[in-house]
Amino acid sequence: MLKPGKTYEEVYQPFRWAIPEHYNIGVDICDKWAHQRYRLALIHEDESGEVAKYTFWELRRLSNRLANGLRAHGIGPGDRIGILLPQCLETAVSHIATYKLGAIAIPLFTLFGTDALEYRLANSQAKAVVTDAANLPKLIEIRENLPDLQTVIVTQGGQEEKVEGFWELIEKGAGDFVPVKTRADDPALIIYTSGTTGPPKGALHAHRVLLGHLPGVEFPHNFFPQEDDFFWTPADWAWIGGLIDVLFPSWHHGIPVLAHRARKFDPEKAFDLIARYGIRNAFLPPTALKLMRQVPDPRRRHEYRMRSIGSGGETLGEELLDWGREVMGVTINEFYGQTECNLVVASCCAVMENRAGSMGRAVPGHTVEVVDEAGEPAPSGTIGEIAVKRPDPVMFLEYWQNPEATRNKFSGDWSLTGDLARQDEQGYFWFNGRKDDVITSAGYRIGPAEIEDCLLKHPAVGMAAAVGSPDKIRTEIVKAFIVLKPGVTPGSELAAEIQNFVKVRLAAHEYPREIEFVTELPLTATGKIMRRELKKREIERKSESTEGC
Repeated sequence: MLKPGKTYEEVYQPFRWAIPEHYNIGVDICDKWAHQRYRLALIHEDESGEVAKYTFWELRRLSNRLANGLRAHGIGPGDRIGILLPQCLETAVSHIATYKLGAIAIPLFTLFGTDALEYRLANSQAKAVVTDAANLPKLIEIRENLPDLQTVIVTQGGQEEKVEGFWELIEKGAGDFVPVKTRADDPALIIYTSGTTGPPKGALHAHRVLLGHLPGVEFPHNFFPQEDDFFWTPADWAWIGGLIDVLFPSWHHGIPVLAHRARKFDPEKAFDLIARYGIRNAFLPPTALKLMRQVPDPRRRHEYRMRSIGSGGETLGEELLDWGREVMGVTINEFYGQTECNLVVASCCAVMENRAGSMGRAVPGHTVEVVDEAGEPAPSGTIGEIAVKRPDPVMFLEYWQNPEATRNKFSGDWSLTGDLARQDEQGYFWFNGRKDDVITSAGYRIGPAEIEDCLLKHPAVGMAAAVGSPDKIRTEIVKAFIVLKPGVTPGSELAAEIQNFVKVRLAAHEYPREIEFVTELPLTATGKIMRRELKKREIERKSESTEGC
């Protein structure tokens, strides 16, 4: 646990890791609190508004029973178990039981189609899947293509052959279970990358990954936990941002979590939940914050008082930070990381200046640098690739069944992120873009993040993405795809106004020479803009235009 200090240096310098030889996520986030019989762990509100509460003692009893049931099906240490469920009790119980068994959990997003599920389950050679009635038909459709899949468990409904009932399995299982004595370096879960570039890869993480995450949660949430803290995120528990940035760290500290995730994010509902439950801490992805910013005068309808908001995935920019202070009453702390090595850079307004556009500084416990093409730390102010030095407890073990990709991820002891940034003399990181997102125009290398940040400052712009569009003279030109705020009418005059807005604030070579107004942007399931999809569309469009000449 981080020790508070008056400055960043007072927090960063004395921190040392204390990773035990043996460690099990399931025991840590559940069993160690279960002796306090009435200690609240989870409040779940479903889509109908029905509310249920669960203690750590109940989680221990249910996960023990499920672990015994899974073991009776021949599932043991090292076996992979898919968890295809939304934010709910059964998801949490499945994870805890999997770790106690020494098995490996595979979080799966409920909005995945059959192709996405088949790829992940086949690649991981999953032996079992826990799902619900809504997603069961997908598994039935692809089951014959998954020879390793022996057991399908459904939380409700489902009378199909070779499908086991979740609660029936729990009823059969004994309440006592001795967890497998796992080492901190033993595999615990495979989280597939969101696929911003190329096909998803399975990042295999050890049990120690939770311990490695703790400073990266405690720091941007201003020394979490504190009295009366209560956490919620709209991010699905199938992703590292919902699962290990919120659920597991909260339970490591014995802090309750609200489970609620609607099929579609509703910003008004988000304010309602935060107010009704007295949420004190939240991880809100940039897309969620941008939608919440469009809600007029929320304080008039909702009484809320938050202590901390963390956000990551895309740079926020000055406009969102100002809105956070004015409307949410907090300074939103940004953080940065990847599925493979998460929460390694962050802001903490309690001990350091929060600089608009910066992701912050290295989180205590992590060595992070901007490196050049030779893998050497670059001079301050120079754009290079963000890299994290190993060994590091938050770092993944390997890409599942992909040794070549694992090798390519490293340059010596540096784990290469594929993200470009510069680091100033004070150690602040300034995101520039993905290596493959960089726009090359008339000899200039342009990162999209700064352009998008500027676009969002225009009063008509709700969301924006900047990509390179092929150009015979300049190699590429900057093109912006813009989603306007409600009630704003698109047109050529508005496009010219936005172009000039960027030109005078950034530079003549960075303004978008083309603007296309769209109703939505392609996003990954975690809410990141898929610029490669937009760029692919531009390449195809320009290619067709050339062929038609």
